[in-house]
Amino acid sequence: MRIGYTLMTEQAGPGDLVRFAAGAERAGFDFEVMSDHYSPWLDEQGHAPYAWAVLGAVTQVTERAELMTYVTCPTMRYHPAVVAQKAATVQALSGGRFTLGLGAGENLNEHVVGRGWPPANVRHEMLAEAVQIIGGLFDGGYFDYEGKHFRVDSAKLWDLPEKRTPIGVAVSGSQSVRRFAPVADAMIAVEPKAELSQEWDATKLGGEPSRKIGQLPVSWGTDRDAAVKRAHEQFRWFAGGWKVNAELPGPAGFAGATQFVREEDVAGSIPCGPDIAPIAEAVQEFEKAGFTDVALVQIGGDQQEGFLDFAEKELLPALRG
Repeated sequence: MRIGYTLMTEQAGPGDLVRFAAGAERAGFDFEVMSDHYSPWLDEQGHAPYAWAVLGAVTQVTERAELMTYVTCPTMRYHPAVVAQKAATVQALSGGRFTLGLGAGENLNEHVVGRGWPPANVRHEMLAEAVQIIGGLFDGGYFDYEGKHFRVDSAKLWDLPEKRTPIGVAVSGSQSVRRFAPVADAMIAVEPKAELSQEWDATKLGGEPSRKIGQLPVSWGTDRDAAVKRAHEQFRWFAGGWKVNAELPGPAGFAGATQFVREEDVAGSIPCGPDIAPIAEAVQEFEKAGFTDVALVQIGGDQQEGFLDFAEKELLPALRG
């Protein structure tokens, strides 16, 4: 498996994220993914810089590691034609190391433009149109589009990179797999479900296996009790599951929805503490489910340097061994 590192915009400012990106490449991570949020999940996380500006800077402090959005919603805050332009620019700046990860979004980030929050089926319709538009612009030349949700009038990407930008799409069930597997280059999912991987490969045109990218939160630290407390403080929102997480409108909603989540509940689903074994076992679950890549999320913006040192000296050699 390829092991990645998550540049989590919800828990660090822009300068720190750029510094962590350089450190992650030095530590030996294969790829780096970045969240694209307008707001943190919880007030305790405390950050939400503009991901695309940070990505531009990251391209200049890294040379080897692949980069990716995990994930961008190309339907409300951003028009898909603008997302295509941003992705092409990052691909050019990175020398062909960028993958555009897309998803249907969360109310948390998209309601800020004042257009309300549509139901899930409409969001998937919008995402499907967006993928068509982005792909059409990646083809080069002038592009027009008229759909149910979007229009594009004579748009063209004037700085297309030499290497076409791959597109990954986040899925959570059979319906989204069937819709997006034929049009995407990679699958994105946060749960190690073998049925997702199997149906994705079966649905892909030609039935060939493709890249499948997961994500795993961890709370590494030499003091396990402190690591559990930090995970509960900053990542208890994770307990709601994505169907709930997509609907809540802001940090106050996530705080209320998770007020009865206990520390032991969080520790039961997120590897916490100094040991490699729980992280390795969680990574293996993704491998068994057919995933080709998994990006680790170290919880706590002030814990990244220690985690990167641990990853370089102990964790990555153990996972690869």
